[in-house]
Formats: sequence, structure tokens, C-alpha cells
Amino acid sequence: QLQLVESGGGLVQPGGSLRLSCAASGFSLDYYAIGWFRQAPGKEREGVSCISSSGGNINYADSVKGRFTISRDSAKNTVTLQMNSLKPEDTAVYYCAAGPAICYSGSAYYLYEYDYWGQGTQVTVSS
Repeated sequence: QLQLVESGGGLVQPGGSLRLSCAASGFSLDYYAIGWFRQAPGKEREGVSCISSSGGNINYADSVKGRFTISRDSAKNTVTLQMNSLKPEDTAVYYCAAGPAICYSGSAYYLYEYDYWGQGTQVTVSS
């Protein structure tokens, strides 16, 4: 069974950090671009960051640039999103996704480019 599972979400105070992980089972992430998306209540799902299959191209949404870092670990078949200096507006359900997406600095995020999606993990930033 092909599956993506996110972990690492939780409640954190403003200015704090969280580390989200996206683990794959049943397939290798090496062949796919990986995207992190988030969806806040009442809002559309938006792209946060992506990393190309080679890891050589990375993109961040302007809202998280300088605070979030995406990386991939082929040995563990995981992709990580390190989130620092969190703000209340970062509160959302975060999803990882894998697919033949085009990912480079400044690229757009298209949901249809991602074939596999995790179930999401809740991130709440509040004092």
C-alpha cells in the first residue's frame, strides 16, 4: 500500500519551533518532488515549500521564507520541514504530498501535480 504519513505537529507558542516529518511506505520518495501544503480553517490549501526529486531545487512561499527549511533523507525515505519562529498565522493542518511536480525557486504550487497525499498533521501556534 502506497502511503504518506506526516508527524510532528502540535501546539507551540509564538516564536517556537516544530519539525514535521513525512514518511513514505510502499514506494521510494527519491523519484518524486515533495511538497508541503497547509490549510487553515475556511481557507484554501496553499503551498508552503517543495523540494525536487534530486533535492537540488527548493522553493518556499514568501510567508515562510527564512523561517522554514525543507530537506530530504533518502536513507530514511523521509522529507522534513523544520519550522522556526512560528507565528499564529502558521496555524493550519499541514500535508505532505509526492508527485511529478515541477519545483524550483519561484515555481507555483499546483495540487494536481501531486499524486500521493498524507492525512495531515495539525500545527497550532498560540500563547
